[in-house]
Amino acid sequence: MNDTPRSVVIKGTGSYTPANIKTNNDLASTVDTSDEWIFTRTGIKERRIASEKETASDMGASAAQRALEAAKLEASDIDLVIVATITPDMPFPSTACLVQTKLGITNAVCMDIEAACSGFVYIMEVAASMIRSGRYQHALIIGTEKLSSILDWEDRTTCVLFGDGAGAAILGPLETPGVGLLDFTLGSDGAQGDVLYMPGGGSANPATADSLNDRLHFLKMRGREVFKLAVKVMEQAAQEILEQNGLEPDQLSCLIPHQANLRIIELLSSRLNVPMERFYLNLEKYGNTSAASIPIALDEAIRSGRMASGDYTLLVAFGAGLTWGAALLKTP
Repeated sequence: MNDTPRSVVIKGTGSYTPANIKTNNDLASTVDTSDEWIFTRTGIKERRIASEKETASDMGASAAQRALEAAKLEASDIDLVIVATITPDMPFPSTACLVQTKLGITNAVCMDIEAACSGFVYIMEVAASMIRSGRYQHALIIGTEKLSSILDWEDRTTCVLFGDGAGAAILGPLETPGVGLLDFTLGSDGAQGDVLYMPGGGSANPATADSLNDRLHFLKMRGREVFKLAVKVMEQAAQEILEQNGLEPDQLSCLIPHQANLRIIELLSSRLNVPMERFYLNLEKYGNTSAASIPIALDEAIRSGRMASGDYTLLVAFGAGLTWGAALLKTP
């Protein structure tokens, strides 16, 4: 646990989801599936799909603008922008630089970090550490994804799971000790990289006629393996960060897990012995939005009053890589 008297707190949050809603019944009209099959296995009823011209940076900028408004800050107050995404507008420049331009942020360091569904927790620790260094004052962190652009809409095992959206938070310093972002734990296991990946588009399999014909530019997932690993590493991360800070699970007022599968969250609830009522869930509306999942839920939880002063909140995620992480917050 970091004992510095300079706390880092969330000064404002925002989120954005596209207007277009694709329901389970909509998917059932194009692939061999049904609303009952999807919902009973995942807890998902619908997801948002970005328009053809809508990009990850567009969605990220919209969420960020709402976060700025909530924080009562201007673009000129931001000196650090970090974006987590696996669906950038393009390989380079960074999506963070594109968001910077769209918001008119003129004096900031900008970068992307790719840790898949764990990305927002990763960039939260990076930004918090940079603020604690004293060199940065206000960080804009964004998780944004246009997963519809890398889904194989003929594969019923994957296309039913994911959606598009963005969430953002503004982090800044507070001299009051012991509040805000208290601690983090992160982890990775590259040996499990083949359970969830996209083989095409990089230097190993650049775009060619053959790579397109072989459908290498779509997300690939081994669902059973992902399920088992997700439960294991999320429980591990949650228990680790609680032990590091001398807390018991029943001291948590709110848990915001990565929104991937309701059955994963139910198992996590059982293993931590924390009732489902304390988990914030929006999976039914949005599906899995990867790096956008936790910040969208965080924004909704804050705006709905789920995080009162003095409450402990746990963010916990897993993602491709394999990556995982948890963040412990205490509301000022």
